[in-house]
Amino acid sequence: MATVLQAQRPALVRKGLWLNYLTIGYNAVEAVVSIAAGVASGSVALVSFGADSGIEVTSSLAAHWRLRADADPKRRERVERLTHRIIGWSFLALATYVVVESATTLWHRELPEASPVGLAILLLSVLIMPLIAHASRKVARALGSRALEADAAQTSLCAYLSVIGLAGVGLNAAFGWWWADPIAALGMVPIIAMEGLEGVRGEPACDCHP
Repeated sequence: MATVLQAQRPALVRKGLWLNYLTIGYNAVEAVVSIAAGVASGSVALVSFGADSGIEVTSSLAAHWRLRADADPKRRERVERLTHRIIGWSFLALATYVVVESATTLWHRELPEASPVGLAILLLSVLIMPLIAHASRKVARALGSRALEADAAQTSLCAYLSVIGLAGVGLNAAFGWWWADPIAALGMVPIIAMEGLEGVRGEPACDCHP
């Protein structure tokens, strides 16, 4: 069985890299559009979502490094642990940012404007990100990589955050509930922080020697 898995690794790595390129490309666009729309409308939920997309790019670059190291078992194990921690710290950085920005918005009662562009990118992410996350998780599990599973979790998280962000931005646009936007952003924090702590703790990496 180990021999079969070893023979399959190059094909799995190629598939993982293809998904990785797709994730980096989409999230780069998503980050720029979301942050621009968030700044223009004053939406902390959109800016936070865009920041998450930027961190997702960092996470995907770390995962790319991990995939490129797959051919060398010793290097693979070392990169596996480091990549997992990089992704974890990325999550925690985002959680801190969201708490500060959301609290500031609530304190100053900063009213965001409706953002049709923001709603569109959030809706698109709700549809696209679960598909990428599912495919990436299958590759990660087949390779036995906790770091790549963490990256897939980050992609899944992006889908969850887009749902939460869509609710906040949508409620503000439909009913003028300005507070729904920062509250939606704060609702993202527990999910983000949980994933971050798991990565930073450096939970035992996969058995990288099939």
